[in-house]
Amino acid sequence: MLTLFSWPEMFGLADNNPYGLKVHAFLTLCRLPFRQEHLMDASRAPHGQLPYIDDGGRVIGDSDAIIAHLIARHGLAIDAGLTPAQRDTGHLLRRMLDDLYWVMSYSRWQDDRFWPAFRDAFLRFHPAVAPEVLEAARAYNFTRYRAQGIGRLTPEEAFARGIADLEVLSHLVPAEGFLFGPQPCSTDAGLYGFLANILFFEIDTPLRRCLESRPNLVAHCRAMHALVTGG
Repeated sequence: MLTLFSWPEMFGLADNNPYGLKVHAFLTLCRLPFRQEHLMDASRAPHGQLPYIDDGGRVIGDSDAIIAHLIARHGLAIDAGLTPAQRDTGHLLRRMLDDLYWVMSYSRWQDDRFWPAFRDAFLRFHPAVAPEVLEAARAYNFTRYRAQGIGRLTPEEAFARGIADLEVLSHLVPAEGFLFGPQPCSTDAGLYGFLANILFFEIDTPLRRCLESRPNLVAHCRAMHALVTGG
């Protein structure tokens, strides 16, 4: 059976990382049978990053590459009705979500205002994880943020980037339905992976406050959550 390897779950989400949740949502929407294995160590993953899949012995990393592989190999029709312009919009939206990722991650691991709440929540959901493991992960993330550039910004500057991304998303997502109509496409799965990891995390960051003030984004997230969880 196809196996999805991803980070641990939190706050009722199948993955506390938006990319893993994106793939989980995609698989669920497409009704592909799969099992999910949660990891705390990405050293064996392609490119040293989660998520990745093992699909009949084919190991694929990177969420977009995973989705492209699954659509091609299994003949999935989730994006079949999209126009070229909609496909281009979806591509641009996913690239903007890549930018939002860094702000979201920064809010959890680097910002001293929110790190204790994230750390305590993680340990509450996963008591077998030693606190020093999270401290080591935090130090590692500081290095990543510095190299990427987000770690060189003040919290106010970093959150301004994420809030700008959410503002643009609020202009693209309709008040009802999904991005391009009444049925979700693969980009809706990606959007859900990010919005849910802000909305359902019980940590009062500027990103969450911004998202909660955009009714169409909240409605999209909750509609996708219902489809993915069956509730």
